[in-house]
Amino acid sequence: MDTEPGRHETRDVSVRAIALAGGGLFAVIALVLVVLTWQFRALDAARTRENPPPSPLAAASAAAPPEPRLQTSPERDLAALRAAEDETLGGYGWVDRPAGVVRIPIDRAMTLVAREAGR
Repeated sequence: MDTEPGRHETRDVSVRAIALAGGGLFAVIALVLVVLTWQFRALDAARTRENPPPSPLAAASAAAPPEPRLQTSPERDLAALRAAEDETLGGYGWVDRPAGVVRIPIDRAMTLVAREAGR
């Protein structure tokens, strides 16, 4: 079986056209990179002009943020609060010393109030 002559591709791929297309693609990519670099530098310079450096007084501020702060261990904070409340409710202490106002334990106060109510 013989093949028919002239039924195949007779010309080759143009190396020159592929090289020009590759070179053109490389040039476009290089141009885009140059334009983007210029644009980012311009935007960074504009942002630097709009936001001046912070005042030296800002560095002198306290390290801790203002109240109220987030609780890092709420269980421990609640236990400390309850202990302080129990100490306040169960002990003697001055409320206003110049006025002569004192704090007495809650059990003692309830006994005194019950005794007064029974009279």
